[in-house]
Amino acid sequence: MEKKILLFSFLFCQVFFAKSQSLPEVKLDKTWIDKIHSLAPESATFPISEKKNVLVFSLHTGFDHWVIPHTEEMLKVISEKSGAFEVTGSKDVGMFEMENPKKFDAVVLNNTCSKPDHRNLFWDKLREESDADSAQVMKWALKLEANLLEYVQNGGGLLLLHGAVTTQNNSGAFSRLVGASFDYHPPQQAIQVRLEDPNHPLVQAFPVGGFNHVDEPYFYKNAYSDLDFKPLLYFNNSEITGQRNALTEGKTYVAWIRAQGKGKVMYCSPSHNAQSFETPELLRFFLDGMQYVVGDVECDETPIKKQ
Repeated sequence: MEKKILLFSFLFCQVFFAKSQSLPEVKLDKTWIDKIHSLAPESATFPISEKKNVLVFSLHTGFDHWVIPHTEEMLKVISEKSGAFEVTGSKDVGMFEMENPKKFDAVVLNNTCSKPDHRNLFWDKLREESDADSAQVMKWALKLEANLLEYVQNGGGLLLLHGAVTTQNNSGAFSRLVGASFDYHPPQQAIQVRLEDPNHPLVQAFPVGGFNHVDEPYFYKNAYSDLDFKPLLYFNNSEITGQRNALTEGKTYVAWIRAQGKGKVMYCSPSHNAQSFETPELLRFFLDGMQYVVGDVECDETPIKKQ
């Protein structure tokens, strides 16, 4: 009996790890940047009235995604080549003080993972830099979060990439703004990403059958259950290995959009790996997403809960 149990465990591990994948880090150098430039769209998909200013905010206090600098560089490349955006990169939380966000038409949160203890990126950084007592630091952190929420409510754009969903993961207000909070992810694996509506203008970059790439399949909690967003991409739960809850039915969304007041929000889970950027379709998708959050795209934003 003991031998059978050991054999079963061995076979399970073999199957599990055969389906799990992890890609090596890619060196961020001129060769890689030139490659992305060659694959990037020649022009914007949707009409633009003027070049828009975008802040790419790349601070992390929690998990350090190696793809952070690649992501920022990718966004600069597609912005410059298309002529649609002027990108400013920063890791300074002071960018969310007072009137600073209003200098930009959109903010991109680039894998801005917070520490697990508070799940509050602003608290993490301010606590690190300030000698003030905890109550004062938290008050300051909440003000920065409120500034960001107000910025979007009043017409600013917000694009969140991959781990950015954890920025203020315990905040109900931030979760509602984004459409979800992060719950967990199984190990990296090849994921077949599918289109929720192949006719939606924001997914026209992809073939009807979607695309396959190696990534962390994110699962969500909190506001996600409200389904107060318009989904764009998803994966079938039955195709994901290593789940906590072993979901065999339904789908989990990979990217979505939602209107918030006068502003626009888009969340995109891809990608954990720079290799995924080496596809023209995904580069076009990111560029189209940037155009959406700055208000260049008229499209259906009807959330699932109202359908």
